[in-house]
Amino acid sequence: MGASYPHMFLILLLLRGANAALKSPAGPKWQTLSGGPPLVIARGGFSGVFPDSSQFAYQFALTASLPDVVLLCDLQFSSDHIGFCKTGLTLDNSTTVSERFPKMERTYKLLGEDVHGWFSLDFTAEQLVQNITLIQNIFSRPSTFDDSLGMYTLDDVVELHPPQIWLNVQYNSFFLEHKLSSEDYILELPKDSLSYISSPEVEFLKSLAGKLKKAKTKLIFRFLNENVEEPSTKKTYGELLKDLKSIKAFAAGILVPKTYIWPLKKDQYLAPSTSLVKDAHALGLEVYASGFANDIVLSYNYSYDPSEEYLQFMDNPDFSVDGVLTDFPSTASGAVACLAHSKGNPLPPPGKDTRPLIITHNGASGVFPGSTDLAYQQAIKDAADIIDCTVQMSKDGTAFCKHSADISSSTTASVAFASKASTVHEIQNKSGIFSFDLSWSEIATLKPSIISPFAQAGMLRNPAAKNAGKLMTLPEFLDLAKASNITGILIEIEHASYLAKRGIGVVEAVSSALTKAGYDKETKQQVFIQSDDSSVLAAFKKFARFRRVLNIEAKISGASKPSVDDIKKYADTQPTGRQHHRVCRRTQERVHEPRLRLLR
Repeated sequence: MGASYPHMFLILLLLRGANAALKSPAGPKWQTLSGGPPLVIARGGFSGVFPDSSQFAYQFALTASLPDVVLLCDLQFSSDHIGFCKTGLTLDNSTTVSERFPKMERTYKLLGEDVHGWFSLDFTAEQLVQNITLIQNIFSRPSTFDDSLGMYTLDDVVELHPPQIWLNVQYNSFFLEHKLSSEDYILELPKDSLSYISSPEVEFLKSLAGKLKKAKTKLIFRFLNENVEEPSTKKTYGELLKDLKSIKAFAAGILVPKTYIWPLKKDQYLAPSTSLVKDAHALGLEVYASGFANDIVLSYNYSYDPSEEYLQFMDNPDFSVDGVLTDFPSTASGAVACLAHSKGNPLPPPGKDTRPLIITHNGASGVFPGSTDLAYQQAIKDAADIIDCTVQMSKDGTAFCKHSADISSSTTASVAFASKASTVHEIQNKSGIFSFDLSWSEIATLKPSIISPFAQAGMLRNPAAKNAGKLMTLPEFLDLAKASNITGILIEIEHASYLAKRGIGVVEAVSSALTKAGYDKETKQQVFIQSDDSSVLAAFKKFARFRRVLNIEAKISGASKPSVDDIKKYADTQPTGRQHHRVCRRTQERVHEPRLRLLR
């Protein structure tokens, strides 16, 4: 097995992480046509990780999804009329066929256009099974399992005994031109072996409907892009969309690109939803949406969270689609089983036996510019437990919240105060515009800027709010926190010794602000003071109610008891980043022995 499947450990790791026990949630009635939860339809199995339509993709989809997950097979035929599952008409982008059979490239007509490549109908089933292996057809996805899995037939999928199988017949006319009939193939299958059959061809579905009258199989009409012409009616799919009543005559439902339901504007924000789902439901047509994946560019409305996109389609106040076609069925399953119908439900209180604290990073800095009033308000609205303020100082001693003393990238300072740029090696090795070189009256004129860590890859954060909100002084931050129902605040203090050399007392400013706001006597909200400077934490030891957090940037792979005891002199809590999560058990035990807490 080690030779054949060198990445079995990764499979086992994925299986461990999958929630195989997900169950369809009980609770409020869904707005689907049936009133039940939307279906999760796995396109080619778990094709977001494994090669499309491979054994591992289908098996993992069954393991990592809701119990009633639907496995979708895109039908292709070998020359001897054996049905294979493979997305797309040509094989060269998703298999090793071009390497095994370099002279078998062909050109065929599809809807009047020339298509070049390698086609399944030029090979026998034995040739496909014995010689060709699968590769990931989207190059940004893992290639870990490339060239290790063979092509999968529809019969292979049936033998997995999935709850439901969806057969998508995308190229019926093409194969029929080459004397390979999809209809004959389907009619020879065991009765009711397929739960759903979809196709973008009207006449094919009409013909099939007349011969499957007593079967339980649902026929689904698949819409392509609105400007594409449907071959049998010679109408565009946009025109057919306006006559759903005619679709109802031969189909139980429709499968549409998700933009048919929630269109995208040119600026990548959502336009208002169409009435398609409601119109279809009124006629008794189910509506399934396609085009879902975790690793594609989403609307800015979703803040790069694919779960939010699923909820938009299934848990909005007006309607719910009847199912989603996805490359990542575990994410869709989690949205259905765990997240839907949860809006407004209070979280359990944080604690050892319930859940960890939810601590912000400059407020909701993925939605609004960090450390602004809007970012903090959004974080509170999103049920954060702790909101944070990294304290910076102006040259005239005003304490305010910003993630770095260099404010050139997080504000419009690089334009307004370009002449103030300098290099302060005690802070960073590159040039910047530092808050302690500007008065508060100067800083207050600046607009905040949202920071997009992956901007070079084209992944911007909420451009519509690029400069929204206003900077907050520390007293303003404390007033906002006091007026909210959060669990507490985290105040981070940086570069105290350098600021002291410049005659700016950040420790004194923070102590004074906390005392004036009444946090020295506060009992409802916890105060965390975080710093990488032990002398700063020692200065706050006089505040008995405060928790002191020692920030250690170095990677922690072990901790001796004397080291932990030394940390305990200055702090009772220590944060660990994501890169530190593999702290060994012995290290955790040593940390916890003297009641030193870990924040992650």
